[in-house]
Amino acid sequence: MATIRAYTTIEQSRKLAETLPLESADQSYIRVSIAGDNFNIPEEMQYKHNGDTPFIFCNGVGIPCWSLAALLKIIPKKIKNVNILRIDIDEKDFSIWYDEVGYGVNTELPDITMEYPVDACVAMIEKLYKLKML
Repeated sequence: MATIRAYTTIEQSRKLAETLPLESADQSYIRVSIAGDNFNIPEEMQYKHNGDTPFIFCNGVGIPCWSLAALLKIIPKKIKNVNILRIDIDEKDFSIWYDEVGYGVNTELPDITMEYPVDACVAMIEKLYKLKML
């Protein structure tokens, strides 16, 4: 079984940092290589970005990073008091959408299904931002 990421990638983090308040991020990526020294950080803790200097996920200064928990806090639980956030998890994917009370799925709001929860939440945040609903 593949490891499921619990936080945004560097690319997702950079994009979210353009739209979300930085204080909503609960972690960050920092560079770990200075003058060729990698500080003996184990390979599995490093995140290589396009063959560039390794980054590690940590609580510190650097590129803001959002955990799945932080992303779920950002996504509105209700929109206009009648559209309620729904989440469904099965063996193959993660779905996130809004149901309109009494009517079912609101087709005017994003309905996202992706393999990984973090990716689905990032996509939902990006779409809600474009719709000016964040």
